[in-house]
Amino acid sequence: MPQLNPHPWFYIMLMTWFILSLIIQPKILAFLPTNPVHDKPTTNAKTHPWTWPWT
Repeated sequence: MPQLNPHPWFYIMLMTWFILSLIIQPKILAFLPTNPVHDKPTTNAKTHPWTWPWT
């Protein structure tokens, strides 16, 4: 059965990871996001206690 022969598939897997990690990944990480996240000032929401009519 040819699926059990690891010779060509192991080489293909190693070359794929090599290309992905050394060539493609730095190019992808070099892109700047088009909509950068800005730090918003955090505002505390003012909550009002609910007045129940039967208490």
